[in-house]
Amino acid sequence: MSTRRYRSAAACQNCRQRKVRCSVTVTGVPCIGCTQDGRECHLPAKGQTMREKQARRAASAVSSPVNTRPAGMVSQSSTSVDAFPGASQVQNFIRPPVAVARSVSHPPDYPHRRDEEQTGVEIATKVLGETTKMAKRHSILVIGDSPGFGGVFDICSSPRQPVQRHILLTSKTSTKLSPEDKEYLQYKGVFNLPREKTYNELLQAYFHHVHPLTPVVDATTLPQLYPSGDNQQHNLLLIWSICFVAANYISADTWRLEGFSSRKDMKDSMYSRAKCLHYIGGETDHTVLLQSALLLGFYHSEADTHTQPWYWLGVAISLCQSIGLHRFSSAVCATSPIPEQQQRLWRRLWWTCVFRDRWLSLTMGRPLRINMNDCNTMMPSADDMLSDFVELPGSTAFIPRDLPQLADYWVTMIQLTQLLGDTLTLSYQPFGPSPSFQQVEELERKIMLFQLPNNHDTGSSPFATFYLYHLELHYQAFLVTFYRPFITKTPEGLPIPRQNSWQIHVRNSIDTAALQTNAVLDSLVREKLLDFSGPMTPPLLVPAMHVHLLNCKSPGPLSRRLGLNKLELCMMVLEQMQHTHPSSSLFRGIFLAAIHHIFPSYVAQSTIPELASSESSPPQDISVNDPMAGITIGEDAIDALMDEVSIFNFWESLNSMQT
Repeated sequence: MSTRRYRSAAACQNCRQRKVRCSVTVTGVPCIGCTQDGRECHLPAKGQTMREKQARRAASAVSSPVNTRPAGMVSQSSTSVDAFPGASQVQNFIRPPVAVARSVSHPPDYPHRRDEEQTGVEIATKVLGETTKMAKRHSILVIGDSPGFGGVFDICSSPRQPVQRHILLTSKTSTKLSPEDKEYLQYKGVFNLPREKTYNELLQAYFHHVHPLTPVVDATTLPQLYPSGDNQQHNLLLIWSICFVAANYISADTWRLEGFSSRKDMKDSMYSRAKCLHYIGGETDHTVLLQSALLLGFYHSEADTHTQPWYWLGVAISLCQSIGLHRFSSAVCATSPIPEQQQRLWRRLWWTCVFRDRWLSLTMGRPLRINMNDCNTMMPSADDMLSDFVELPGSTAFIPRDLPQLADYWVTMIQLTQLLGDTLTLSYQPFGPSPSFQQVEELERKIMLFQLPNNHDTGSSPFATFYLYHLELHYQAFLVTFYRPFITKTPEGLPIPRQNSWQIHVRNSIDTAALQTNAVLDSLVREKLLDFSGPMTPPLLVPAMHVHLLNCKSPGPLSRRLGLNKLELCMMVLEQMQHTHPSSSLFRGIFLAAIHHIFPSYVAQSTIPELASSESSPPQDISVNDPMAGITIGEDAIDALMDEVSIFNFWESLNSMQT
């Protein structure tokens, strides 16, 4: 056989220049080579007809041996087919043109790359305002500033009309679960919902006890939350997250009827189911994932040294920032295509993250995750919480009758949280500059302008009364936090003649705040409102307890005894709350050890009869050598809580006091 090679009788200009075989005589324009390279395919203008005829004759000639091959050879391997030179290329040429285009024209990952390119096109189109059509299912995406890719759109836009940073993209459907994931979720019991009566009790408990402080659920979705009949719009992740956080407030008979051995057992089970759904449930809606993370952040466990709230808060803040909830200024809201009701919900979610970030940072001695210099989301209003319930059809038992009052308390709480953030940034950053006296005075002026609601009246419901007391606990804890650093050091630039009077002012302010905390606790006990306490209540006692502990080292015996008496009231309240909130046990154990450090012969008195509940153990004396009746606190947990920016770091203050 001759080894002479022949060029194709007809070829496009690109293939001729590259001196490669062209398929134009079989597939037509475009040829395979141009299709793969993404180039335009052009044929030479002169002599094209004659060359095409010659190419067809040549193709017929070389295809005859293949078409007349014995039947037994049709199923032979590709090795035998390639036994003669050029056979594989000939086989490609004699396939139908459509088959060639489908099998050879694109690389294997081409469809995936096309989807990614289309997403980029959709983003650019939405940002540049070329379409405003909203899909039935959408997700939000925030376009970042320079030097991110968002800077590309600034080049294309007019300085008078900045580009829209928040855009709505067509939402992807939920991820299809694998059989293994479904089997695991079934094993974890996520499809075994509580009885409808139990769920209604849990839902009512959520809106009365949790929602007023963390309004993260859209109340308009209530009719779709629990599956009934043909309604398939329920969301299991949100259901279990709500059930978990509300389990603190249901009756003991309810968790027994559901087959649980204790309230803790019920909470642990519901938390486990919600956590599994969060990880492998296939949920793609970032809003739902954010709501779930904020609710799961109320979980405390001795096994993980009580760090789960900090972990879930990080998840929630990351979700917030990924969808741009930290950049919802009034100007953005005015021009945004996002519905107003959705904007209200997102404001609540963002400021709930800020609230949790500031108070958990104080409680656990962790750095602030949110830098307010990067944020411009407008402040929430009471209407942001109330608007959900206006759209609910008819009256419902889920809504507290004092909801407008509770909404005002929530807005006041957010304002107080801003002051706490300023305080932590000013005085509690270990590597930051020392605060100047001018900065401290300026922040103190803002604090003096802050006003707590003053409407304790007989017409308020127990819920409204409790939440006003709870707001006062936050305020007194904040005051101790603000003045505490100046017990041992003075601000930079404080005039020497004023230093003595400043120290007296600091001590008086701290003692007054601690004393007021005890007064609030006394009211909660006297009015039988301690059962309304939540997971955030126990940490609010710690700043005042810190002050009482300091007074236990006062030079005067009577002052030391008074300090211990005030501390014991807080300890008894913590003991009462530890039946529902595990963090109370942790805090109580730490302070028992600190008291024993000062009074080696001290023996703690257990709960007095007036505080005893049906789930508590009989009153008994508890030795400080066994302060928590079998509950062990690891040294790593104590070390973490003694971080120098934590509210538990009283060792430095204790050592600085004169005995």
